[in-house]
Amino acid sequence: MKIFSIISILLSGAMLSTMLSCAVRTPYQRQDLHIPENYKQVQLTGDTVELPWKTFFKDSTLIHLVEKAWIKNNDVKIALKNIEQLDLAYKQAKNTLMPTLDFSLGANRSWASKNSLNASLANQFTAHEYTYDYNTALKFSWEVDIWGKARLQKESSLADYLAQKENLNAVKSRILVQVAQAYYNLVSLDEQLKIAKENIELSDKTLAMMKLQYTAGQINSLAIQQSEAQKKTAELLIPLAIQHIAVQENALSILCGEYPTSIERSSSQRSLLSDQKLASGLPVQLLSRRPDLKAAELNVIKLNAKTGLAKVAMYPSISLSPQVGLNSFRLKNWFDLPGSLTKTLAANLALPVLQKRQLRTDYQIALIEQQKAAINFKQTFMNAVGEVSDAMAKAKGTSERLYLLEQKTKILEKAIHNAFRLYQSGMANYLEVITAQNNKLQNDLEYVNVTLEQLNAEVDLYRALGGGLN
Repeated sequence: MKIFSIISILLSGAMLSTMLSCAVRTPYQRQDLHIPENYKQVQLTGDTVELPWKTFFKDSTLIHLVEKAWIKNNDVKIALKNIEQLDLAYKQAKNTLMPTLDFSLGANRSWASKNSLNASLANQFTAHEYTYDYNTALKFSWEVDIWGKARLQKESSLADYLAQKENLNAVKSRILVQVAQAYYNLVSLDEQLKIAKENIELSDKTLAMMKLQYTAGQINSLAIQQSEAQKKTAELLIPLAIQHIAVQENALSILCGEYPTSIERSSSQRSLLSDQKLASGLPVQLLSRRPDLKAAELNVIKLNAKTGLAKVAMYPSISLSPQVGLNSFRLKNWFDLPGSLTKTLAANLALPVLQKRQLRTDYQIALIEQQKAAINFKQTFMNAVGEVSDAMAKAKGTSERLYLLEQKTKILEKAIHNAFRLYQSGMANYLEVITAQNNKLQNDLEYVNVTLEQLNAEVDLYRALGGGLN
């Protein structure tokens, strides 16, 4: 009856475990991040950031490259393996409350000392100097989870698993931006190559006209030399652009999980500019959009659970270990029931007493790690708000610069046309023609670079606001 009384006490303790665990466990509460109501820059108006990335990026080739990178990129593959690993850990944590059941089967022969009581008994009952022991046992073990340790382990593993899924989303978001910006850079290099070739053609026309005038004695050789130098300036851009294109293609190929190869791309830089205007929304919305913020907060939740586990380790634990088996010193009687039946019921209470302060130190360290994660979460959020503000400033600045460059381009196109006509009529000298050509070349190159900046700024803003995965 005493054994059954012990069992009843243990089962009653198990029923109280949920209430006791609430007293030990500190539920996670998000810290006050003091989130600003608005961004530093003027709010943008337009479509929301939930705009699907296949709608935001209009180029079909770019969309194909992003999809390929999400499948073949090795960083994505590693992130997926991490998720598989943490999924196994979470499934294991869910089984923490389950008991263990062990089966053992064994036989042994023992030779006792001739001067021992065991030896004399062996001679008396078996007529041998040795004895046999045949044993079969089925052992059941179950720890009464009074303090909610299993729940804390499950909570920690789940937060770790979900955080890794958000890390995967963050990796995919980063790769989307990297692929897009590498693709934009390739198209921009194509534009630079095209501008250089057009300028060479223009220089050839100017040089041909000057050679005719030189033959007629209207100008000296200095004009020819200056025109040839202007042509070489454009020619120097071609090998440099080809070199940069090759390097960029190699980098983009590896980013897409392939060995270096040529990359198909759009023929127009302007066609890549998105006509979708993003609405920034409120800073607090970043918490529900950006995977890095979700992962940072889930890390705090995980460490909050680990702090609870470190605290529980200082409390007593109760376990129940019943065992049933068969034991005999003769093989023929090994499975003779009920004669060979053995039964054991053990109830254990374990309480750490002197652990060299190790358990308290572990708890204090876990608490500090949780506090560090909370600080990191706040810093991650501050960085996110800063990234949005930076991207908004860049998008606004590049848009204004591009508008001014468009006006400047129209002026220079008119200027170079007039310079040729005035030169042919003798009302302008060759230096004015060469200067107009050089100004047009530099302006066209700057226009390509600013357009690239605007493309990158749009992608940065899209990512900073938490878009890119829907």
